[in-house]
Amino acid sequence: MTDIHEYLAEFDDIPGTRVYTAKRARQGYHLNQFAMSLMKAENRERWKADEAAYLDDWPLTAEQKEAVIARDYNRMLDLGGNIYFLSKIFSTDGISFAEAVSTMTDMSFPEYREMMNNGGRPPEGNRSIKGGY
Repeated sequence: MTDIHEYLAEFDDIPGTRVYTAKRARQGYHLNQFAMSLMKAENRERWKADEAAYLDDWPLTAEQKEAVIARDYNRMLDLGGNIYFLSKIFSTDGISFAEAVSTMTDMSFPEYREMMNNGGRPPEGNRSIKGGY
């Protein structure tokens, strides 16, 4: 039987992927609750009027607040964000899901869209960080 910590550590070996584990869920609880609050029109208006003040209403870490203000979605994921909750942020910004996700890659939105229309990333070189395959 594999140790649970060894098993979970294997998730960190997937290139370009952050597996949403229970640990990440606990870490990002308030970040995700903030994002979900943007489902209400009155909260979106408060957010648009003064992002920093709105974030101060939430018990986020300084790192989480900085990542949100910078719209650094990869960092938000690292800090416990769930992409489906974070989508409320880019929806409020008027950005499509695909365009927001393209910011998490080393590609422009047109390059990302073309790659996805052509079948996505090839599996070669994207299976293991340690193994290089």
